[in-house]
Amino acid sequence: MRTGAQPSIHPSIHASIPSQCGCDDRLYQKMINDFCFNHFKEEMGRLDSGMWCSWPETMEIYEGLTNCTCQVASRMDCFWPNQLVDNFFMKIHNTYFHHCALTGRLLDEPSISILTPFIGVSMLITLLMTTVVVWRSKRTEGML
Repeated sequence: MRTGAQPSIHPSIHASIPSQCGCDDRLYQKMINDFCFNHFKEEMGRLDSGMWCSWPETMEIYEGLTNCTCQVASRMDCFWPNQLVDNFFMKIHNTYFHHCALTGRLLDEPSISILTPFIGVSMLITLLMTTVVVWRSKRTEGML
């Protein structure tokens, strides 16, 4: 587990972000890039790139990034989450996590020993039902 990642925003950010009414999207974008992304990039750079897909290794760093974008939004009177944050995280994922599986491991197709019974049983049920329908239809013709 990483101990260097700080889940809270950098202390100097409170003095650096101007308090204002309403959200300035361009300034918000600049602030999350300057404060949040640069810190995230430093922390990820300390990890071996082979560990980027390991959630236990990156969880604190990722939570710190999320918390940072939220605190900057709050300080700048911006809604969070918003379209800028969504785009920001899409870029982060495309850069750092694009080759990671969603579940932490790649999905494989089931082996033939698992597939064969499922295919065989469904074929037998289909044949059996067809036989029953044909047999029943011939029996009712003679009763009318």
